[in-house]
Amino acid sequence: MNSQRPEWLEVRMPSGEEYFRICRIIKENRLHTVCQEANCPNIGECFGMGRATFMILGDTCTRNCRYCDVKHGKPKGLDAEEPKRVAKAVGLMGLRYVVITSVSRDDLEDGGASIFAETIREIRGETPDCSIEVLIPDFGGRRRSLKTVLKEKPDVLNHNIETVRRLFPKVRPGGKYDRSIRILREAKKEVTTKSGFMVGMGETWEEIIETMRDLRGVADILTIGQYLQPSEKHLPVERYYHPSEFEKMKEIGYGMNFKHIESGPLVRSSYHAGDYGVVKEAKGHGV
Repeated sequence: MNSQRPEWLEVRMPSGEEYFRICRIIKENRLHTVCQEANCPNIGECFGMGRATFMILGDTCTRNCRYCDVKHGKPKGLDAEEPKRVAKAVGLMGLRYVVITSVSRDDLEDGGASIFAETIREIRGETPDCSIEVLIPDFGGRRRSLKTVLKEKPDVLNHNIETVRRLFPKVRPGGKYDRSIRILREAKKEVTTKSGFMVGMGETWEEIIETMRDLRGVADILTIGQYLQPSEKHLPVERYYHPSEFEKMKEIGYGMNFKHIESGPLVRSSYHAGDYGVVKEAKGHGV
């Protein structure tokens, strides 16, 4: 195990007028972002560009994935006004592309799908030209919940596999690898799909390629990034991959005919989302 974080993972401290403007909009509208809740290393870059990934359904997840820094426990009810506040923030930020994700809400009958749907509707009412990507949980495998979201026709439906099949039970004890593949397969019949995973948790190179093959049949867009241990309570980093290895993964992925790939040490699911040509092509206009 190599515990020394390499120099290519160093990031600048967040700062700048635009960064603080985004922080202010989020705070004033009583919203959550996965950028803040999960301590994303790219927060300075993305907020500095006027971008953020909104996290709906509160800030408390009913699951306890071994890689994730989002708070877990028993959520405090449901905020029915949250979709309106997200839509208002999207308008204030002047976004042409937005990513909406959430905590897992296994305490809700539909897993929170209706709030995803309402958020899409509210954003379209407030900012009709804004393209919408939803990064959904697995909704406990409920097909009806997936259909609720797909009915609103998001521009991209993202559901991350997060890790290789062998490690999945340890990394994501509340989920199932094949369930996640099935969600993407169902969604791909109707919309552009996206998925991603992290490396550095003990997988082999062969398992990385196998996961890419599993995803190629169900996802158009792929993201691959380096796992970073949020705290001592989380899984340790087993290996730091060199940037050249991420380039090799990208090369292999394009050989499998993924439409777009983001692969790099600091890549996260929403990194540069909306800049992909495949999304613009699917939408029919620039984002």
